[in-house]
Amino acid sequence: MLLTEQDKQKAQISQLAETHSRNRSALIPILQTVQRDYGEVSQFALQHIADVLGLHAADVYSVATFYQFINTAPKGKFIIRLSRDMSSMMKGAKIVARQLENDLGIKFGETTPDGMFTLEWTSCIGMNYQAPAMMINNEVFSNLTPQRAHLIIEDCLQGFRSHRPTVGKIGETYSSALTYASHEAEAGLRNALAMSPPEVVSEVAASGIRGRGGAGFPTGTKWRLAAAAKGDLKYIVCNADEGEPGTFKDRILLSRFADVVFEGMTIAAYAVGAREGVIYLRAEYTFLKPQLEAALAARRQTGLLGKSILGHDGFDFDIRIHMGAGAYVCGEETALIESLEGRRGHPRNRPPYPIDVGLNGKPTVVNNVETLSSISCILARGAAWFSSIGTERSKGFKLFSVSGDCTRPGVYELPWGITVEGLLETVGGGNAKAVQVGGYSGMLIPASQFDRRLAYEDLGIGGSVIVYGQDRDMLDVAENYFEFFVDESCGQCTPCRDGNVKLLEGIRALRQGKCSSRYLNELISLCETIQVASKCGLGQLSPNILIAINKHFRDEILARPMVGQH
Repeated sequence: MLLTEQDKQKAQISQLAETHSRNRSALIPILQTVQRDYGEVSQFALQHIADVLGLHAADVYSVATFYQFINTAPKGKFIIRLSRDMSSMMKGAKIVARQLENDLGIKFGETTPDGMFTLEWTSCIGMNYQAPAMMINNEVFSNLTPQRAHLIIEDCLQGFRSHRPTVGKIGETYSSALTYASHEAEAGLRNALAMSPPEVVSEVAASGIRGRGGAGFPTGTKWRLAAAAKGDLKYIVCNADEGEPGTFKDRILLSRFADVVFEGMTIAAYAVGAREGVIYLRAEYTFLKPQLEAALAARRQTGLLGKSILGHDGFDFDIRIHMGAGAYVCGEETALIESLEGRRGHPRNRPPYPIDVGLNGKPTVVNNVETLSSISCILARGAAWFSSIGTERSKGFKLFSVSGDCTRPGVYELPWGITVEGLLETVGGGNAKAVQVGGYSGMLIPASQFDRRLAYEDLGIGGSVIVYGQDRDMLDVAENYFEFFVDESCGQCTPCRDGNVKLLEGIRALRQGKCSSRYLNELISLCETIQVASKCGLGQLSPNILIAINKHFRDEILARPMVGQH
């Protein structure tokens, strides 16, 4: 008897569920596998997934529709996602978009009648220094021009054989030399295993390193609290959900120095007593998964993962990769944990903190890719080496992802304490009007403040730097930011969910010249309310751009003529 497609799908889902012991944490991996094999997660599949995992169908549907990269309706064989981050827009993404629409005969958000192509905008895909860029399924194409976009579409029609993507080629940028390139393989891990776990924690604390993901919490303190937490099982989670627009440093670390990242995770596991590690890898970086899996397999074969690591009895630790599914909010550590457990990426109320109640209710350390990479170097070279770099309160070096109106975009390793002006001189952005530091949720710095320092005591925020030249319209910038925040809000709390929509409407009215000082003041008041009342960092930080433009470029806003008037 021939099996129907539905029979095959049911068998596959049941087998996947068994592989994961029917745990809820299997939900997103099952959704991703079904979509990979069938192009969508149908209503039939959603119901059967719910049945085998013992969940309500509405719960499964709720999770599936939360994530951008899970489709519950048919899409094209080739899903084209053109990045609309500000760096891509500045480098000609709109012209490329017109070419794609002309070639395909559809608008963004539509699928061709033959089911071959779906055309979508997407947020940052980590290729800002080679903008404009797009993804076709899991392939990444950068440095796009209208002609190149046309040839890629032709190639899809011919079988997707040529015009291979330019991904991870750091040599194409003006990037500085990175300390990780001279790191002696496993020197940090070997030195750590020669110490006791408390001594490792003390060495990390003495270095002064703070989290490189944006919040800047002292890493040594986090590890000390996690080591003291009670639990029969502890986790080390590497946050590789690099979703902040304008940021691509972690992608380059994972593509070029994966073993340094894994070494840092292993050191962390030894220090806090963890047995399981997870890398939460953003969906946009799916193309990195095969090489990361190969690196993990090689580490297991050489005794760097698994039982009794490097012959150290009782030290058992392994790492697995968990793919994200497209949600900016999952960069927040508790939302990330919710996603790992098979739920919508809603940030949790804190306390309790992950170091006490994290993944599966167990003590969990969540560290950023760059933090873990730096840990390997610190244990190899010593805390004194690291703490001798930077400033009194901001120790060590930092990676900066630089894009926008500059002649030398790329990843730069610089000591904490450099001024914005110094960074601009380095990257060829000397005629800048303003600089966005820390991604869309960071701070907009006007030219009058370029003497400010990139350090925790001043601009101590994430590593994205977007340079805006003299001719940039700051309301264009703000509109792009708020379109992103509206799309990426998890919808859990009203101030963020509805407030950002109102701010976007206000920005569009301002762009049309429909503005008065009173109206602008009302928008700023709404910004302040959203900041105070929002549950997580997205809503707390999204109004920053409008507040900054009002403060530094208010005349530019109020002087705009009404659209249609001369």
